[in-house]
Amino acid sequence: MDRDDLVLISVDDHIIEPPDMFVNHLPERYKDDAPQLVHQDDGTDTWTFRETVIRTAALNAVAGRPKEEYGLEPQALDEIRPGCYDVNERVADMNAGGILAQMNFPSFPGFAARLFATEDADFSLALVRAYNDWHIDEWCGAHPGRFIPMAIPVIWDAELCAAEVRRVAAKGCHSLTFTENPAVLGYPSFHDPYWNPLWRALSDTHTVLSVHIGSSGKLAIPAVDSPPDVMITLQPMNIVSAAADLLWSQPVKDFPDLKIALSEGGTGWIPYFLERVDRTFEMHAAWTLQDFGGKLPSEVFREHFLTCFISDPMGVKLRHEIGIDNIAWECDYPHSDSMWPEAPEELMGVMERFDVSDSDIDKMTHENAMRWYSFDPFTHVPREQATVGALRKRAEGHDVSIQSRSHRLIEPAEKLEAYRSRARAATGAAR
Repeated sequence: MDRDDLVLISVDDHIIEPPDMFVNHLPERYKDDAPQLVHQDDGTDTWTFRETVIRTAALNAVAGRPKEEYGLEPQALDEIRPGCYDVNERVADMNAGGILAQMNFPSFPGFAARLFATEDADFSLALVRAYNDWHIDEWCGAHPGRFIPMAIPVIWDAELCAAEVRRVAAKGCHSLTFTENPAVLGYPSFHDPYWNPLWRALSDTHTVLSVHIGSSGKLAIPAVDSPPDVMITLQPMNIVSAAADLLWSQPVKDFPDLKIALSEGGTGWIPYFLERVDRTFEMHAAWTLQDFGGKLPSEVFREHFLTCFISDPMGVKLRHEIGIDNIAWECDYPHSDSMWPEAPEELMGVMERFDVSDSDIDKMTHENAMRWYSFDPFTHVPREQATVGALRKRAEGHDVSIQSRSHRLIEPAEKLEAYRSRARAATGAAR
């Protein structure tokens, strides 16, 4: 396959929410209390909600910026590409990167929207619904066929969460972002029947539970004197724990149509994981009383789990050990792991390295995403206009050059010291 003939659908990208997102969807009585984007004296922009202040870390929006500007320091909207928060600019960036469609995770509310849990249940629910309606109707609705809609959950109430899944599914949304460990957030674990209404709603509506790394807020805390490279390396590790927790849980046995995506978790680790769960079952099921109805855990994994990769040569090499129908590609725009705007070049290089067939390429780059998320972009974008080559032709003249955007260039030594200070504080809190 030629690079320009690729059709790319990314199942993991991110929105930096615009300041006016609540204007059209939150009931009037709640608007004064809604989260607000506030410009601070130090030049940064922060979302504030009651006593909580959320800063956008630089690593979360570095598309098109030099690597010297990567870091964990807060920043302002005018320091990032407009495509991070403006949907029309986002589509222009997608075209320039040869990307047909994206699924966009939230930023300031957190992946599980725990921020919106207040003592006022009606206000909390209104915030979730307003966010979802903005995302589905305005962000995704502005360019039909270019975005896989994703809803945020009512994380604090399983019944209300199930009802919201059904409500947004009627609007064409079949993805729900969720935490990889609700117990860490103070809610019942995946093993508690408390969540059964949610599993039932997800199954009934063919909605995927999209579990993103770091969605519980629990990241590995390295030794205080560890460099940030350790933390960044370990970020995907929590998804391995979530995969095991969910695979051995009752929901995958009781709800055969339940689908779970391990978002931004990579794929190279999965063949060993599948060998390990089968070995565990063989050696211990007699006393742990696990019963998969005559199937191996690895077989059940392939029935329920979608795995996702950005640039994972080992996972591509082992694609058939993973399950070719269980792999989807992701771009991760505008985060620091993203390959944008050269994703087609890097991705095709991996495919050529392992002599991947056209059929396997199509599955991993778009067909699996379409099937898992009940998404058909070709009802809006003819296939001949959906390829990398066609989209980039449409984007001719769109500037994707690397540009410095920071108001203040922070020296690496200062960034590292700030990181160590946060690590010391986090380690102390954990103790």
